[in-house]
Parts: sequence; C-alpha cells; structure tokens
Amino acid sequence: MTLAVHATDGGEGRGVDAADWAAVGRELDAQGAALTPRLLDAEACREIAGFYDRPGLFRSTVDMARHRFGAGEYRYFSYPLPEVVAGLRAALYPRLLPIAREWAARLRRPAPWPDTLDEWLGQCHDAGQVRPTPLLLRYGPGDWNALHRDLYGDLVFPLQVVIGLDQAGTDYEGGEFMLVEQRPRAQSRGTSVTLPQGHGLVFTTRDRPVRSARGWSAAPVRHGVSTVRAGRRHALGIVFHDAL
Repeated sequence: MTLAVHATDGGEGRGVDAADWAAVGRELDAQGAALTPRLLDAEACREIAGFYDRPGLFRSTVDMARHRFGAGEYRYFSYPLPEVVAGLRAALYPRLLPIAREWAARLRRPAPWPDTLDEWLGQCHDAGQVRPTPLLLRYGPGDWNALHRDLYGDLVFPLQVVIGLDQAGTDYEGGEFMLVEQRPRAQSRGTSVTLPQGHGLVFTTRDRPVRSARGWSAAPVRHGVSTVRAGRRHALGIVFHDAL
C-alpha cells in the first residue's frame, strides 16, 4: 500500500491534492470544521483499522473509562509511523498551514509553524515534545468520547484531522463526531458530523477566530464522539504537534 494509491488518489481520483482547500478554509471559518473529499479508499480504511490488532505499532493504549475520558480505547502510534499515516500527515500539513497562519494573524498571535512538517516536528522535539500523537480509535456498543482538546505541550498546531475508517449505518450506528464551541458572551454551540468512510474532517485543535464587536475573538472549541449504539467504529486521528 502506498500513499499515492490510497491517500492521494483514494482509488477514485480524489484526495489531498484534489481537495478544494480554499473551500475547506471557508467552511472552517463558518463552522469550525470541514469535511474533505475521500482521502482513503475502502481497502486502505480496512488495513488501517486492522493496525489496531498489531500492538507493536503503538507506544501506548488508553482505556478511556479508566481515565474518565468516556468509554472505549485508543492507541497512539509509535515512530516510525506506518507509511500511509506518515504520508497523510506530511501531505495535509502544508495544505492546512495557510489557514493556520491566517487564523494567527486575525488573533494577533505568533505563527511559529515553518513551511514543512519535518521542520515543525523538529521544533517540537527541541522543546521536549518527542512522542508521536497520531492515533487510532476503536469504539464498540456503548462507547463514547468525552469533550476534550488535544493539547500535549506548549507547541500546538491549531488544526487537526480525523478520518472515518468504517461505514456509518452499516458497520456501526451512532458515534457522531461532536464539536462544542464556546461563543464570546453567548451560550455554546454544538455541531455533530457523521464521518463518511475514508473522508477527513478538519477541525480546530484549541480555538478559532470569530468576528466580534471588537474585531476578532478566540472561541474555544472541544470535540468528542457521541455514544455508539451498535457495531464497531474506527477512526484515524492526525495531530500535527508531538507530545511531551
């Protein structure tokens, strides 16, 4: 399996290179999350979901119930990442970088992210954030993920991607991806998304700029997964900063 077949081409001539990233940026501005075209074909989705049963690929397993994060499990990959995961991470980073820089400018924040993922990860590692953060999540009936943010140190890339690996309505029921945005001086707004198999959802890691009476304000956002009612749900999470 290669990235060229499964992630860029996606088996249907669509993927990272074919996505309309300007449209993704507009949807992120409007909603705080945006679906991409298909990034992985069904074969790649099945293969990646199967990685979960190969513990040697991972540095740790998290039992969400034990830590009161929800119910179910997820596993953080170890380095070196599987080729398809590393390829997706490297291909998505430069597409999301202009959006990250634009958001930083609106909020008058520093934009420390260099042009390539390798340079950015080098900065993370120099700061002691050396543990890889791409992860594989597995949910069964009754499992869910509490609202949270994936912050693993001082260095944070403001966008991340989750890719659905199973078919909603066929392989599982429920398990919608959820976002809750704390709006300035207003009640919170919730959004739910059903992830199509092989498609990515780009969303904010920590907060996003929203227009306010004073120009731009930062709206904190948390994400999670609603209860899976039946079947088994897998997802690939791609975070672009590493962890302490």
